[in-house]
Amino acid sequence: MPPVLSLRHVALNVVDLAAAERFFVGVLGFREEWRPDPDNLYLISSNDNLALHRVAAISPGPGQLDHLGLVVRAPEEVDVWAAHLTAHGFPPDKPPRTHRDGARSLYVRGPEGIVVQIIHHPPIALGPP
Repeated sequence: MPPVLSLRHVALNVVDLAAAERFFVGVLGFREEWRPDPDNLYLISSNDNLALHRVAAISPGPGQLDHLGLVVRAPEEVDVWAAHLTAHGFPPDKPPRTHRDGARSLYVRGPEGIVVQIIHHPPIALGPP
């Protein structure tokens, strides 16, 4: 079997597409790649692709997404993100912290409770620019 290169595409169902777009584009810095119709939006950031699909309602259940992780190159960048998010009305759930494995991260809740982790994880932080 060929090796998997990475997880670079995530698709999220959202009820309020406009709020999700404002958060991911206006706060997290993603860019629009393609909007095939009013209910679907594809965003890019560096090597990543995020699809937002409008749905009438979210049905909780097994396998629901816990959080998205956005990797940064240096641990101090997590703290810069904490200030940026707070300034845009999305304060982190808790202050940034360093984990036992040397990673440093924070968690923030976006629209519809979508949890995003900003993380410096040394084994993957020095990947492609």
